[in-house]
Amino acid sequence: MDKKAKQILLKTFWSSQGWKDRPYVYEGEDFVYAKSKGMMFDPLTIHHDEAVRQIVGLHEQVTKEKVAKAFLHSLSTRKIHLRSALASWVLTRQFVQHSFESNAGRYTAPANGVAYAMYGDCYVCDSYHIAGLESYTDEDMNVLNFERHKWGGVRLNYLPYVLQDLQLMSKEPELELEVTVADVAIWRQVLAAIESCEPTDAARQLEKRLAGLFPSSKNERDAFMEILASAGILATTKDRPGRGGKNDFFAVVNWRGEDGYSRQAVQDLFGTWM
Repeated sequence: MDKKAKQILLKTFWSSQGWKDRPYVYEGEDFVYAKSKGMMFDPLTIHHDEAVRQIVGLHEQVTKEKVAKAFLHSLSTRKIHLRSALASWVLTRQFVQHSFESNAGRYTAPANGVAYAMYGDCYVCDSYHIAGLESYTDEDMNVLNFERHKWGGVRLNYLPYVLQDLQLMSKEPELELEVTVADVAIWRQVLAAIESCEPTDAARQLEKRLAGLFPSSKNERDAFMEILASAGILATTKDRPGRGGKNDFFAVVNWRGEDGYSRQAVQDLFGTWM
């Protein structure tokens, strides 16, 4: 990774005071440099169907083993931009080519009255927990990559983010994704921390238990838990409607300590190292 390009990306959106006003247009010498290094991008205009086609195709290049290795490799190295591909891969592992299908008027299933979860505007994408719109015009891919490098990803189920995440992972040299004994030890400690939670503990209590296990900030640990939830590892075992409370969590919002972690998902994704 080009360190100068990364700094250009980060400084475009962030200062010591927090978020900066987003540029209306990306231009100038710094942008050209960061773009040449694959760190910043021109705005993306793409139709839903083409984005889905590309994601399906990327699964032929990005393997389960690669995203798992990248995730583990990130633990001791703090290369947090490598983590969210695990969620992007799992969310779309069963993705099939489909045309945009509006979910308008499909809030419930008439047969049984079950509430229908809407993530975006596409009925099919909703079934994969993906937020898909019919089309995207001048989509800002730079802020998505900024969030990926700053915290490990924020809009994890947003169709353009999933597309970008898998595209960038496809370009990562696999030989550089070495999983060390330290990485595996950290991962085992993470799983032990999850198991040690009290039955009523929520994500915030888990976040505090994760502090000190691997190099991270509070916001990075929040993103870490969201990735685990999106990847089916922090999976809820009970329906807990309305248990979200006041927080910024999304995928992990209804997880509780009594849910533990999915041993099946851990074995599926990380069995090679367990």
